Amino acid sequence: MEQQLLNLLMYTIPTLVTGAIAYLFFREHIDNENNRRHFIIKRDLQKESYPLRLQAYERMSLFLERIKPQKLLTRVNPTSSNKEDYENLLVATIEQEFEHNLTQQVYVSDQCWSIILAAKNATIQLIRKANMNEKTDSADKLREVVLTELIDKPAPSNAALSYIKEEVSEMW
Repeated sequence: MEQQLLNLLMYTIPTLVTGAIAYLFFREHIDNENNRRHFIIKRDLQKESYPLRLQAYERMSLFLERIKPQKLLTRVNPTSSNKEDYENLLVATIEQEFEHNLTQQVYVSDQCWSIILAAKNATIQLIRKANMNEKTDSADKLREVVLTELIDKPAPSNAALSYIKEEVSEMW
């Protein structure tokens, strides 16, 4: 009986070791195959989404260029000499541009989107602050005050444009 137990152990132990090694090998192989499949799927998705992301960065760059006060004031002429009307027209133009590009937030990072929002809001704030200036008494004077304000400091959208360029360069 002792001999039979010893023979059973002599066959069972190598079988268990071989089974354990086979299990570990196949588990590792299956994990590698799953990782390879995920990599291929991700690579294929990136091929499709990469052009969309670049297009989104391009559109947001264009938005930031269009809301630069120097360009905005040149493009949007006052309809009357009333400074409040002109302020509202400028803000409405910025908001309209922003709403036109709202869907691009899907393709840019959250931090980039936050910086773009901050640039938009800072530009609007700059226009409103210039309108409250005591020197501002007409739409033309509002334009002059805003442009004078930007002589000493860069436009709010410049920082956002720099961030976009940095983020796009990291994509390469």
